[in-house]
Amino acid sequence: MAPLRIVSLLPSATEILFALGLDQQIFGVSHECDFPPAARSKTVVIHSRIPKGAAPAEIDRLVREFRARGESVYSVDAEVLRSLSPDLIVTQDLCHVCAASPEDLAAVLATFEVKPEVLSLNPLDLGDVWRDILLVGEQTFRPHAAEKLIESIGEKLGALEQEINSAIQDHSLSDLPAVAFLEWLQPIYVGGHWIPEMIKFVGGRDVFGEPGRPSFRVTLDDVVAAQPDFLIAAPCGYSATQAREEYRSIAFPSGWQEIPAVRNGRAYALDANSYFSRPGPRLVTGLEILAKLLHPAIEVSREAEAAIVPIPAARHATSV
Repeated sequence: MAPLRIVSLLPSATEILFALGLDQQIFGVSHECDFPPAARSKTVVIHSRIPKGAAPAEIDRLVREFRARGESVYSVDAEVLRSLSPDLIVTQDLCHVCAASPEDLAAVLATFEVKPEVLSLNPLDLGDVWRDILLVGEQTFRPHAAEKLIESIGEKLGALEQEINSAIQDHSLSDLPAVAFLEWLQPIYVGGHWIPEMIKFVGGRDVFGEPGRPSFRVTLDDVVAAQPDFLIAAPCGYSATQAREEYRSIAFPSGWQEIPAVRNGRAYALDANSYFSRPGPRLVTGLEILAKLLHPAIEVSREAEAAIVPIPAARHATSV
């Protein structure tokens, strides 16, 4: 049987496909598929309708306008996709702001004489993420590679859990550090789906989110009222450095400096795309990062340690 010709419209799926050794069978990707670096060499078949370099508030406004009109944030290049003759297309139905939806794709495939198989992923929690890896393995005839990857993930999580349990064994539930995870900054949206579960896994308490619940909007005053012990700025699509600069540009309300996380120097900028917003294997490193933040004495990978970017309290802006 000839090897599958695969197109991935989802950055996390592209990471999974590469991890399963399918790099030579990936012929097309989305404009956001940037990891591993070899993914950048693949043909791009989908583009964002959001202007490059748009400010966060403008991005939020445009996304809400597109959705209100029933329009997609993305455009699929039908001719390029057709030229690739894919056997399998991997997309998602979780976040229509993150990638093309099945509806976007269906409209294009309706014009194809020979229609490829479509695999749509929809993970809501960590268990779903790991199951999706197995599902991708089954659909691409790499079940053993997928099982081996899941086994490796399980071993890492088991070792990390042991370290975390040792660090928190003397703490009661009421002592668990309160964490505010901000996945967009202007306006503020808090982390959803697997993010609250990740915080719980490392021994923290998410002050806003609930496992499986989508991200939702809160106000700066809500964050002040929540009084988190740790404040994490990890806007989707931003590097840690970009997240830190975006955070610094905000005019915060009265009382922000007295938030325990801010007062005690526990505000951090993190790379969401690499370790938190994409439901793939690197969520394990995201868990290591969170564990190191909450329990500095534990040992984690060098990659996880290097990903932690503190936000100096002295640079916070405050509104008048």
